[in-house]
Amino acid sequence: MTTIHYREIVCGDCLEAQIVDENISFDLTHFAEACGQSPEWILQLLEYDILPHRPDERVHQFFGDDITLARRAYRLQRDFNASLTAVAMMLDLIDEVQQLRRQVKHF
Repeated sequence: MTTIHYREIVCGDCLEAQIVDENISFDLTHFAEACGQSPEWILQLLEYDILPHRPDERVHQFFGDDITLARRAYRLQRDFNASLTAVAMMLDLIDEVQQLRRQVKHF
């Protein structure tokens, strides 16, 4: 069994969990277990570029931040009954909006 240390952040109506130790690495099986999904589903996230690419020798090595991303992808897929193509696009748009909000705060 894998132990993951995380913290929950409540912001308005939004609850988000973040991994505390991002440097822990997981193999495919343990990563899928930590995400509560099948290894096949995780491989699909790699195929659709939802999870970041790794060099060939480390393609099945995952880190704490990847768990947050995979869980977010699952929630989007579940809540909107979306394909992984749509999930990838939604995640890109969410990241872009967050970047724009950070830029606006600096001005």
